Amino acid sequence: MEVHEDKHGAVTVLRPDGPLVEDDVSMFCGKLTAVRQNTMGRLVLDLSETPFVDSKGLEALLDATEAMEDCGQSLRLCGVNETVREVLELTEISSFFEHYEDVNSAVRSFL
Repeated sequence: MEVHEDKHGAVTVLRPDGPLVEDDVSMFCGKLTAVRQNTMGRLVLDLSETPFVDSKGLEALLDATEAMEDCGQSLRLCGVNETVREVLELTEISSFFEHYEDVNSAVRSFL
């Protein structure tokens, strides 16, 4: 898995390329932590290239959003495909995240 980083003004967008599974969670969390520490607390996670997420990936997403909220920061999700959306809903954690269709609408939500 690769994690691509883009800046949209004061908002950082991370786009994991590949499934978010146990083997990649450590690297993903490291990248997410580094970005969180070097941003203004505005982070969008673009999951358009993430075909599925396993339990460790879900745990990483929950930990990230909770850590950000504890610091007054905010994480938004966008580009979530049907499979990942179903997993989030079935595990009843979908409500922990703000969901947007695409990067532009997620970035604009910070205005």
